[in-house]
Amino acid sequence: MVEQIYTTEQVAKLLQIHPLTVLKYIKQGKLHGVKLGRVYRMRESDIQKFLNEGAI
Repeated sequence: MVEQIYTTEQVAKLLQIHPLTVLKYIKQGKLHGVKLGRVYRMRESDIQKFLNEGAI
């Protein structure tokens, strides 16, 4: 099964936070994201792990 990949904007909409907050969490190491060129991408499992840890 293929895992869903999300953009910063999609994660922000999903978590109901600002896209810059998503970038802040990535830079702080709270949320794992992979930088592809100039943008970040996050796997669904990384987002779920972030939520399970109660990082927000």
